[in-house]
Amino acid sequence: QLQLVESGGGLVEPGGSLRLSCVASGLSLAGSAVGWIRQTPGRQREGVSCIHHSDDRTWYTNSVKGRFTMSRDSATNTVYLQMNNLQPDDTGVYYCAARPPKGVSCHVIDEYDNWGQGTQVTVSS
Repeated sequence: QLQLVESGGGLVEPGGSLRLSCVASGLSLAGSAVGWIRQTPGRQREGVSCIHHSDDRTWYTNSVKGRFTMSRDSATNTVYLQMNNLQPDDTGVYYCAARPPKGVSCHVIDEYDNWGQGTQVTVSS
């Protein structure tokens, strides 16, 4: 059974940075597609970033390009989301999710089978 645990959220001012972590247990993430998805009240769930199962190629939603960086560390079975120059619109609960390969792009968030509990990110002055 795969378990995902997110951490690293918090309250930051606009322009600040946070580093989110997602630690997996039970199964290796090396053969999985992994995504970061955020949920804000009143908004539709949004895929933020993801990494493909076959390599470390990443995808980012347009609003975070140039500010967020996703990475995977196979030695610790952990994925990260480095978030720089945070803005109020980035506020939300951030979830990591994983799935085995399904022949579709990793940014198709409805395809994810395993989800963590989420970590709150609040950007406010």
